[in-house]
Amino acid sequence: MSETILPAIASASQEAAIVAALGKRSVVLVGMMGAGKSTIGRRMATRLRLPFVDADNEIEAAAGMSIPDIFEVHGEPHFRDGEARVIARLLDSGPILLATGGGAFLREETRQRIRDKAISLWLKADADVILRRVRRRENRPLLKTADPAATIARLIEARHPFYEQTDITIDSRDVPHEKIVEESIVALHEHLFRPHTASAITEPTGDPLSPHL
Repeated sequence: MSETILPAIASASQEAAIVAALGKRSVVLVGMMGAGKSTIGRRMATRLRLPFVDADNEIEAAAGMSIPDIFEVHGEPHFRDGEARVIARLLDSGPILLATGGGAFLREETRQRIRDKAISLWLKADADVILRRVRRRENRPLLKTADPAATIARLIEARHPFYEQTDITIDSRDVPHEKIVEESIVALHEHLFRPHTASAITEPTGDPLSPHL
């Protein structure tokens, strides 16, 4: 179950302690398109002095084409297989701060790799926030529909049960980016240094591979 941490202020000593406690593990950001994974991730990486990697950029570099083109030419199953391979490779190269695509965490083998090799952090954004942030972008194939708001609502309903399996939840809302970064770093420190009890993970039911990007 993902834990939501109340706002606080991180210190340089906390940041150093986080990096030391991570060891070879990475920090992985998950969440919907428009949740701020790349924007927040870059700033977090700078604060923690970790390399920042955007999984979507790595996938495009490996394929030699854009993600929309991969979907159009090869189809979603091909993309998902490549996405899983790229994320596995990146996690093996840790520690890094990794921003993943919106559908990556829905794949069971990827969730398991992240559990084994990283701390996962869900940037949770409301539907209206997501719509405002992405409606002007042309690289979101799933939103090229008659009703983008309904599409976002459907994706949220399908994905949130999977995102809830992350280690930490941070509310991504319209506040200065540094505030979200601060809360995320405090949350990481709290997660790493607070005693935890083992608990069973309940897998959501249904088809996680019904279209998502």
